[in-house]
Amino acid sequence: MAYLFIYILIFLIGLAIGSFLNCVIYRLANGESFLKGRSFCPHCRQKLSWIDLIPVLSFLILKGKCRYCHKKISWQYPLVEITTGFLFVAIYNLQSAIFTPYFFYLLVTSCFLTVIFVYDLKYCLIPDKVIFPAIGVAFLYRIFEILKTGLNNNLDFNSFIYALLSAGLASFFFLLIFLISNGKWLGFGDVKLIFFLGLILSWPNILAGLFFSFLLGALIGTGLIFLKKKTLKSEVPFAPFLIAGTLLAFLWGGNFINWYLELVL
Repeated sequence: MAYLFIYILIFLIGLAIGSFLNCVIYRLANGESFLKGRSFCPHCRQKLSWIDLIPVLSFLILKGKCRYCHKKISWQYPLVEITTGFLFVAIYNLQSAIFTPYFFYLLVTSCFLTVIFVYDLKYCLIPDKVIFPAIGVAFLYRIFEILKTGLNNNLDFNSFIYALLSAGLASFFFLLIFLISNGKWLGFGDVKLIFFLGLILSWPNILAGLFFSFLLGALIGTGLIFLKKKTLKSEVPFAPFLIAGTLLAFLWGGNFINWYLELVL
């Protein structure tokens, strides 16, 4: 019963954080600060009361429309809230522990990934105001891993080197694609994003992450072309595929690599 209560509590916290992430995404796109000022309707700019801001529930009560101007509220809002809630629960399920540095690091990382996923999906852009702090958090946590056990711990030091090499080599590979294609196949934001993802996944999970990302991109891209939603010349944001591939690699990358090695050796 206690575990159920914790799961519900973490899910509710995730919903609330997801609501804040929606605010971050909207205000970043409009050049506004998300650190001050009350929430408002993006259509009529009416300031919202607390009853309009209950994650998911307010959307359902209002039937997906603003209380004041009655214009439709994007499905992005409840979807981001629910997704963040489930991500928080999944992270707790992996750790079975809270109030640890690694737990909070994963929560913060999942928030960065959520913002980047939605922002790139909507605007085909990865904002520097998000990706640079994300890289900073991942890098500092890798440093913290070394410091918490002492500089003489070879295991943590090697883990730090592997993470840096993974980030550097993966971003160099993407940089080559960017330069060769003159930015047509992927944007420079993806180069910075893969550096962040390399710090998260490290070696060899970064290989699994790239494999899953390109596989998902190929499958979904082919499907969109088949359905005539896109053409070969259409711009398709790649960050959502990179982030989805990273989540798959984080959860099952080790198993996938072991399966592959057993298959080929």
